[in-house]
Amino acid sequence: MSPAKSPSEPDGTSHLPPVSVFLTVRDEERHLTAAIERVLGQDYAGELEVVLAVGPSHDRTLEIAHELAGRDARVRVIDNPTGRTPDGLNLAVAAARHDVLVRVDGHSELEPDYVRRAVDALLETGAANVGGRMVPLGTTSFEDAVARAMSSPLGIGSAAFHTGGEPGPAPTVYLGVFRRDALERVGGYDEHFVRAQDWELNHRLREAGEVVWFVPDLGVTYRPRGDVRALARQFFRTGQWRRQVIKRHPQTAGLRYLAPPAAVAGIALGTAVAAVGATAGPRWLLVGLSAPVGYAAAVVAGCAVVGRDLPPAARRRLPGVVATMHLAWGSGFLRGLPRAGAPAVAPGTTASASAAGATTGVVYPVAANAPRPAPTEGPGPDRHVTED
Repeated sequence: MSPAKSPSEPDGTSHLPPVSVFLTVRDEERHLTAAIERVLGQDYAGELEVVLAVGPSHDRTLEIAHELAGRDARVRVIDNPTGRTPDGLNLAVAAARHDVLVRVDGHSELEPDYVRRAVDALLETGAANVGGRMVPLGTTSFEDAVARAMSSPLGIGSAAFHTGGEPGPAPTVYLGVFRRDALERVGGYDEHFVRAQDWELNHRLREAGEVVWFVPDLGVTYRPRGDVRALARQFFRTGQWRRQVIKRHPQTAGLRYLAPPAAVAGIALGTAVAAVGATAGPRWLLVGLSAPVGYAAAVVAGCAVVGRDLPPAARRRLPGVVATMHLAWGSGFLRGLPRAGAPAVAPGTTASASAAGATTGVVYPVAANAPRPAPTEGPGPDRHVTED
């Protein structure tokens, strides 16, 4: 079946708007080539460029980026000195030449028709941002368990970009295809948010009267974390930054965000009561154990349903994966950020945009002397946040 004609091609010829695909990476040598090749292999008939902001890396990421640029003139490499994701995204947007901006991730892989279909939806709906679902795909039994947890309300909540839903306006989407005018009107990515910057940006777009549009069959393959330590670190930091989002936007607090920290607090309190009960008597021991044992039983029962069609090895890992995600996220939320954990940079006054002026020869109306903090998210890539 031939692809449907785009609404931007009324006479059958290519009148598609040119697009700039932008991403920022750090320590991403394992997946970068596949990610960029998927972008360059799009069936989009219009002009397409790739702007790749590379942060300080401990592997061959920069070398691979330049190799990719050397093989295809559509790829441009720019520097992201801090290595922080929002800084790199703003730098890439500032360096981009076109008015349709396609956000991708160094750890994700696009379907061949992704850009074409997303641009069609952008033109049809007039939305500020169009996006679809994160489709996690593992290569090991642990990653398969993470992928299932990340696609289930049991593991990560009910956000449509994780679990699916009907097309239409949504609080947020995975990655996104933006109108530049809308993105610039709200000030781009807020560089205060090392994580949760996508959700926070979509919130500001909606607050400004724009529409964020969800397309359920617009999927992007995502490669999950490969071990318990990396998964726990990811979700702990995501919980920390969700707390920062709620501090900035208190009206976004909801029960689904309070459930993981409540579970952590309940389990900690129950464990403490059980420890006291071990000497105070069996009644207190039973009272204390009710919270951790009840939580564990609920997770195991839920995973038996959610993971019933997984291979045995992944099915065995699923309860531990779900508990790691819940408890790490909740602990991060309760812990919050250290006082010096992030710079207080307001939207529209980004430090990175002034650096982009030096990169592109264009001067941007931003704070020219804004500080450029060192990376705060630890080693490894700061991949896309995986909660709503």
